[in-house]
Amino acid sequence: MKKLKTGVAYHGNRMLSHAIEDMREIVRADMDIVVHMLTHNDWERHDTVMADIIKASEDMGLEVWVDNWGIGGAPGDKSHFLAYHPEAHTYFGNGEMHPTQVCLNAPSYRDFSKAWIEKVAALGGKTLFWDEPSIPSLDLPDRSGYYSSCACPTCRRLFEERFGRPMPEVMDTDVAKFRNDTMIDYLDFVCRYAREAGMTNVTCLMPHQLEGIGKETRNSKEGLLALDAERLASIPALDNIGTDPYWYGTDHNAYEYNYNSTRVCLAAAEKHGKDHNIWIQGYACPRGREEEIIEATEAAYDAGARTILAWSFHAGESNSYRSECTERSWLASVEGLRRVKAMERDRILAENRRKYMK
Repeated sequence: MKKLKTGVAYHGNRMLSHAIEDMREIVRADMDIVVHMLTHNDWERHDTVMADIIKASEDMGLEVWVDNWGIGGAPGDKSHFLAYHPEAHTYFGNGEMHPTQVCLNAPSYRDFSKAWIEKVAALGGKTLFWDEPSIPSLDLPDRSGYYSSCACPTCRRLFEERFGRPMPEVMDTDVAKFRNDTMIDYLDFVCRYAREAGMTNVTCLMPHQLEGIGKETRNSKEGLLALDAERLASIPALDNIGTDPYWYGTDHNAYEYNYNSTRVCLAAAEKHGKDHNIWIQGYACPRGREEEIIEATEAAYDAGARTILAWSFHAGESNSYRSECTERSWLASVEGLRRVKAMERDRILAENRRKYMK
């Protein structure tokens, strides 16, 4: 059975002395992985610092993943890249420009992605975390469907070459297929390039995206946005696929949602010979509901997850989405991950006793 590893996402600080102390805290919490962001701003202003932070993390025995946070928009909200390449914006079928999201087919963004991978490698990164790949959508005014997206000039040309007709204003099954193919082609493109550089590729899909496993695009409002997660999971250079069943702000039960989402993710990973990663929400926790973080962590473990991570360090203290009581939420994240580590140790010890104690 795969060794249990735990970890946390780290961002909001680029002062090396503080980062070193924070890495020590992560190690003292018995975690194995730290996920560092490398934003466009980090690239331009903090590259030598990031090299030092990555090295310091590894020197303390932590496995480092580097997140493509915000280089193309969400997750991370805004893409600095678009200030240099306004032609690479995502557009919708009604002509509206998305203000912060890049088009995954834009040649300049493909080149930028390669340069970003090269930068991560130069800074000492070995594992890339392709965080929540997605293409934005825009509802029709009556909410009966969606405008086509991306409908920039590049995508319109590619769509017409493929389907022999202009891209329609409103999304249909052909546009939905084009969207799927665009996302999968982009992830395949960056994973292959990273693999050639000797790097490992990890991704994380939102639970609703994983619902597309084994399903064809349906001609309904809900079905049009379904991701063909089956094909995405089968990308040859993708090593690890995960999900993030975040429940605060929803009606989901923490244990049930994390357990069921983990089972779906692990089934997809096993089917395609991939490793897995499961994220536990440790941010935006309302006051008094911190115990749910522990319940969700145990649910992921009970469902079979053996790479379990918390988003994020100190309960998102440096972000506007931080938990109401960051100290209590962070302690709950640490406690949950410590508990599953103890459960795994007890499981292994019990197996050894059964095997060797007669």
